[in-house]
Amino acid sequence: MSVDSVNANGFAREGLDVLNRVTESARGEVRRAAELMAHCVSTGGVIQAFGTGHSQALVLEIAGRAGGLVPTNRLSIADVVLYGGDDPSVLDDPLLERKPGVAERIYGLASPRPEDLFVIISNSGVNNVIVEMALHARAHGHRVLAITSLAHTRAVPASHPSGKKLADIADVVLDNAAPRGDALLELPGGGAVCALSTLTGVMLVQMTVAETASLMLTADRRPPVYVSANVPGGFEGNLELEERYAGRIRRTAS
Repeated sequence: MSVDSVNANGFAREGLDVLNRVTESARGEVRRAAELMAHCVSTGGVIQAFGTGHSQALVLEIAGRAGGLVPTNRLSIADVVLYGGDDPSVLDDPLLERKPGVAERIYGLASPRPEDLFVIISNSGVNNVIVEMALHARAHGHRVLAITSLAHTRAVPASHPSGKKLADIADVVLDNAAPRGDALLELPGGGAVCALSTLTGVMLVQMTVAETASLMLTADRRPPVYVSANVPGGFEGNLELEERYAGRIRRTAS
């Protein structure tokens, strides 16, 4: 890539090109992902979304936002402090996500039911806590939807003792099409700048939510969707919807 392409226009051009390819190539997998979500919501399940690092941006895109589905939970490593009572200093460990047993703890604190769907997000798909969460969810009968970079995960070795990666475990995989290392624009002399996975990941998430709503409407089921709390009646309407899932999603009382 020419140095002349390392600028705002270069990223916009390259990023939009990848987005266009993703929206075309992912349609079949988006449909399969939406079928998992629609079945979960229609049977009274909750969508449990989990990611670490910058993948938490997509967890926020799924759980608790305007225009999104109500029965959703945001899971994170910080749950061991927020809900498990651990000392906050445990989060200072930069290798916490690689330690065994962390995912099992987070899973237990969420108290999921068998009908819940796990959406697990990781660009590399190899860190221990990610693979452990996917394995733990599958062992407890949950379906697993993965959002990952197949280019990245295929280019790096597995780090979990099982030898598995997130994409090996999931029922459905949405490929965010990010390159190995995530950054899109190559720099002269090596390295790259401008991460891509959040941009394409948001598109995949919202395509899946739209397709989920379509499937539910076709089945004569109204999808439970958040309205912005900043429009008249939005806050009150959201509280009414959340009441259906009281004690199961963390935005409600136990």
